Amino acid sequence: DFSENTGQLIEAIRFAADKHRNQRRRDSAKSPYINHPIEVAELLWKVGGVRDTNVLLAAILHDTVEDTDTRPEEISDRFGDEVRSLVMEVTDDKRLPKAKRKSLQIETAPYKSYGAKLIKLADKSCNVRNLISMPPEDWSLERRREYLLWTEKVVAGLRGTNAALEEYYDHELVSGKSLLGIG
Repeated sequence: DFSENTGQLIEAIRFAADKHRNQRRRDSAKSPYINHPIEVAELLWKVGGVRDTNVLLAAILHDTVEDTDTRPEEISDRFGDEVRSLVMEVTDDKRLPKAKRKSLQIETAPYKSYGAKLIKLADKSCNVRNLISMPPEDWSLERRREYLLWTEKVVAGLRGTNAALEEYYDHELVSGKSLLGIG
């Protein structure tokens, strides 16, 4: 039902905005953090043609458990078990060292559910686009290059999920490689 889905999406945006209220992106503009999950959901909708409300809800909420004090139960209580499951599938375990979390993203990408793969694709696409347009001021050229090449490895495991999102990612990747002087 359209009106109920719209209401849930608005509730998720408000919930995520509240949870991320004191956070900023690492980009040079120090953008409000909430811009990122909204961009991810918008990319899924506009480019990926995704109309699955649970995937869109999870996209908006995808960083709440990882980057705020949100408990998984809060997600399931408000938005259901499927949304919680998708959010948890794309959530890194912050108790692990960063290098391990990054390698696990590469290793687990091919085995994620269809919905989680969609969210990951859109998330990496938005991150690459932001890295190109507004790189964090404290990131060296080498760190930006490493990040770009790492996203390529993650996305390799997501191939075959959504042609339009993959094409969008590839376009951003090529732009980034060109800008950062990667052959």
